Amino acid sequence: MEKIIVEGPAKLEGAIEISGAKNAALPLICATILAKGQNVITNVPRLGDVRTILKLLAIMGCDVNMAWPKVEIDTTDLDNPMAPYELVKTMRAAILVLGPLVARFGKAKVSLPGGCAIGARPINLHLTALQAMGAEIRILNGYVEVESKRLHGAVINFPMVTVGGTENIMMAATLAKGTTVIENAAREPEIEDLAILLNKMGARVHGAGTSTITIEGVDELFPANHSVIPDRIETGTFMVAAAIGGGRVTLNNAEPLHVQNIIDKMRASNIEVTTSGRSITIHAKGDIHPIDVITQPYPLFPTDMQAQFMVLALKAQGTSMITESIFENRYMHVPELLRMGASIDINGHTAIIRGGKPLSAATVMATDLRASASLVLAGLIAEGTTEVLRIYHLDRGYENIVEKLNALGANIRRAKSEMY
Repeated sequence: MEKIIVEGPAKLEGAIEISGAKNAALPLICATILAKGQNVITNVPRLGDVRTILKLLAIMGCDVNMAWPKVEIDTTDLDNPMAPYELVKTMRAAILVLGPLVARFGKAKVSLPGGCAIGARPINLHLTALQAMGAEIRILNGYVEVESKRLHGAVINFPMVTVGGTENIMMAATLAKGTTVIENAAREPEIEDLAILLNKMGARVHGAGTSTITIEGVDELFPANHSVIPDRIETGTFMVAAAIGGGRVTLNNAEPLHVQNIIDKMRASNIEVTTSGRSITIHAKGDIHPIDVITQPYPLFPTDMQAQFMVLALKAQGTSMITESIFENRYMHVPELLRMGASIDINGHTAIIRGGKPLSAATVMATDLRASASLVLAGLIAEGTTEVLRIYHLDRGYENIVEKLNALGANIRRAKSEMY
């Protein structure tokens, strides 16, 4: 077990490269199941979750070659449509193998998923949609078993926006008989990236990026090459790191359009943000103004940036408000920030943050992926040495975060930890 040690405060300056998006890479890798043959995915981030999904495909019979940032996946000999508990328990995204397995093999057995403890994220929406497409579903001994000789097209109207559900049904529908229409579909850039790959493979997916996606089923798909889009949450996290440090930082290999809402919120907080092509430069040269944020599905403010923006609010002069409307249990980083001297009150789904007060270093414990990032950010502005425990969460979603922060002038390192 490791911990991260942060010496603060730190002013960041310079430029770094943003990695490929974890939340795009995972469904792209799962999509390779649909076509027999050699697939090549590039700009793949070297992360724990990515390793896990690739290990899962290898267990199923795929030949996987990890030559980071390129991954080669040969699905020719895939013959075991089962995802065991030992792997699925560590990450929810493993449920994304369900749709493509049923589409290609007519059956799948997948363990009920695990992942970050940030609230209930049931897969019932995935299963109900597959049932509407003709699948028979059983849940037995902690596994979901799905069978269908061939799925058929259907109109799927999700009662709430679900990214994973949209991705699973998109993949399942590519080989279904007839046309599938997904209403109230997720609109994230990762959905569009998946559609681009599926269409390269011979699928007929239309409308990705809007709330209505139409998929015309085909009889066969073929291997393809594809490059993963930049990680918008990593981009947003480093934007916050730059802003709280008061320096000037440029993020290359970024996609400004994917973080427009974050850019808008930062500019409203008196942070200078400029964009040029695939780069973003942040310069916080004055007082940061208070923040008013409500998390909403894309293209509005992302829930995955809520914890990081709370640290930005702690740096702001005045009182900020952050409302979490996506998950009911995503303020678990707050007690850790309070240990560092933060002034935060929780009223229902809203956090009231009184900023402008200095933080002091402490030993803190990460509870989930984005909470981990927020505690590292807090360490960058706290006086003294902050130790962040349970950083295995962090390694699930940030590639080389220690190296990247040090390249910008931070004093941060990993060390062995005896605590769990």
